[in-house]
Amino acid sequence: MIYLDQAATSLQKPPEVCQAMLTACKTCAGYARSGHAPALRAGEVVYQCREAAAQLFSVDNPEQIIFTMNATHALNLAIHGFCTPSTVVAVSSYEHNSVMRPLHALGCPLRILRSKLFDIADFLREAERAIDAGVQIFIINHVSNVFGSIVPLEQLDAMLQAYQIPLILDASQSAGTIPISVRRLRSLRAICMPGHKGLLGPQGTGMLILSNPDDLPRPLLQGGTGSASSSLEQPAFLPDRLESGTPNVPGIAGLYAGMQFLLEQGIDAIHRHEQDCIQTCIAALRTIPNLEVFAAEEPERQAGVLSIRIPNQSSEILAQALADRGVCVRGGLHCAPLAHQSAHTQTTGTVRLSVGPYNTRLEMQRTAEILQELVGKM
Repeated sequence: MIYLDQAATSLQKPPEVCQAMLTACKTCAGYARSGHAPALRAGEVVYQCREAAAQLFSVDNPEQIIFTMNATHALNLAIHGFCTPSTVVAVSSYEHNSVMRPLHALGCPLRILRSKLFDIADFLREAERAIDAGVQIFIINHVSNVFGSIVPLEQLDAMLQAYQIPLILDASQSAGTIPISVRRLRSLRAICMPGHKGLLGPQGTGMLILSNPDDLPRPLLQGGTGSASSSLEQPAFLPDRLESGTPNVPGIAGLYAGMQFLLEQGIDAIHRHEQDCIQTCIAALRTIPNLEVFAAEEPERQAGVLSIRIPNQSSEILAQALADRGVCVRGGLHCAPLAHQSAHTQTTGTVRLSVGPYNTRLEMQRTAEILQELVGKM
């Protein structure tokens, strides 16, 4: 099997991830609920994970790390915490439904940055126009989950900082694969990410990272936190304000093990490896007649996510043919219809190939060989 669906969830993980989860199931009790040894052990595991995340993303205070179920949960916390129905929001034209649906439900006026795929200058021009139009907050995905295009984050941050406009960053496809420093992004208000993709943790985990511990968003959920129990008000301090209910301690233990692996390997090294894999694949696929490859002319503008299609054919047909040959990819709209409207692929969708730290050049070459055979038959 060749697994190229890392953008959905990482399948190959460090063995320490499963071991950490098993150990936590056997040794950890209710987090922040009691003073006995198993409960204290749960507290240690959770805090260790906060510290690892703070180190990985250059966060000053581990209490700025909020654990969530996934990136969608984190984005809903940020959107409902910092936006109201009257907040004018700028989004890119490649956003995921985990951003678009909460904004639609909230009723926020939207300004869509309708930039060309992989065109940095066009994106920045659209951002300037949105600022001139009076946008109050930007919510942008760092890497497109469909096409792998990387937003020029440093330039955008400088632009927003100059106008004192805050940024919520969706790092669903970049956390763990591209270096991100919360400390250096001056416009950043919050960053949202899953634990089960680039961070190599288990499903059911994610994080919301707040850039300022004093900037308290409205809570999405209210409930037990193990703190300030005599008050009916949600605690006014982090992380308790946004973490109601018993957390997924075994999942957090696995997430900690995944991030430890990343800290040991280095995000820069992983990023270079994934780009090498995807560029190897792009070079081979471009030689196949009748196959459309959505790739950046400048390789550094594309992460380890690649879309392809046979024009005028449903992407699910090619995705299923690859699955039958043991190549795991995803076909369809990838929960991002706006991205497909922007790239004019909404009628067919795309077949998405996405890599992780355990993929190899040999797998890329073998996938290209299989695709050449399949496309020839189709």
